Amino acid sequence: MVDALPAVNWSFPTAIRFGVGRIAELPEVCRTAGMSKPLLVTDPGLATLPMVREAVTACRAEGLAAEVFSGIKPNPTWPNVEAGLAVRRAGRYDGVIAFGGGSALDAGKAIAFMAGQSRPIWDFEDVDDWWQRANAEGILPIVAVPTTAGTGSEVGRAAVVTDETRHVKKVIFHPEMLPAVVIADPALSAGLPPPLTAATGMDALAHALEAYCAPGFHPMAEGVAVEAIRLVHDWLPKAVAQGDDLVARGHMLTAAAMGAVAFQKGLGAIHSVSHPLGSLYDKHHGLLNAVVMPYVLAFNRPAIEDKLDRLARWLDLPRPGFDGVMEWVLELRRVIGIPYTLAELGIDDRDAELIGEMAAADPTASGNPVPVDAPALKGLFLDALTGRL
Repeated sequence: MVDALPAVNWSFPTAIRFGVGRIAELPEVCRTAGMSKPLLVTDPGLATLPMVREAVTACRAEGLAAEVFSGIKPNPTWPNVEAGLAVRRAGRYDGVIAFGGGSALDAGKAIAFMAGQSRPIWDFEDVDDWWQRANAEGILPIVAVPTTAGTGSEVGRAAVVTDETRHVKKVIFHPEMLPAVVIADPALSAGLPPPLTAATGMDALAHALEAYCAPGFHPMAEGVAVEAIRLVHDWLPKAVAQGDDLVARGHMLTAAAMGAVAFQKGLGAIHSVSHPLGSLYDKHHGLLNAVVMPYVLAFNRPAIEDKLDRLARWLDLPRPGFDGVMEWVLELRRVIGIPYTLAELGIDDRDAELIGEMAAADPTASGNPVPVDAPALKGLFLDALTGRL
């Protein structure tokens, strides 16, 4: 058994400083990225913890005039981004440290991106070539410090922001939104409670599994997805059961980043159903993905059976084929405490029609292995609500 993972530097898809204790390099990393006055964007819970205070203190000790902005929701909204922009302008900050889970990473990236834009944020949704509308020179440099192993937003070129007026999540995209440097320090995720470790870890699995099953041709992304799934298989239960296991935490940080790299191949109905539920009910995105996952797998079975047969062999599952993968997913959910149905999260069927329509309009729907429309997605939602597999 390995009791420690090595400290290494990766450059795929951006510069990644991985290893326990690498957070000590934050001041140097900020200077390398061109910052002298960074705004550290995090969530309200993390803002009160020693890790954030220590990061700010370390930056200031090295002459970086760092300050904290933490006014964001678990599903960040445009008003959250706007409030951060106001702080950025008032303090004339020249870069962003996006520090935390998916919400902080997305909000920080969106603030850095919008700092140089004059058009509304929704003009940069990930549609066609809308990203070319942006003033790329105005985008602030970003350093990402993930503290959860889920979204992988630290290695992504997009930020998910909720449009509260329409109750819909929008993906804002620009190539320059990719952080210049990532500090992936497993010690920062060691204090994450088991339920959040489980939900974020299942988010990483959802990214990798949907990317693997997506019908597009991208063998490199597919290979990355398979290894991310293996890491989740081997290490997520250990990370949930023993939060201070830094080897398990490190492997899950890696799995999350790999899942985010892989899903450039595509996502599917797990995400297209979860996105409207997140915006309507303000539930944790990873938890929603975890609950919805097996119902979407069952729906997609005719199109993914061969792929899951290979996956079962790669994972060396006790039972072969699609059924073996499904059994593993259901058992993993049970062991780490994921609810069996959406009803257990306090969701009901009053908005079933709307959820189907919103899910069909979500850009991830087009990547599902079995074509879906609003009625099919409504049916998937109801399956996940009632536990009908």
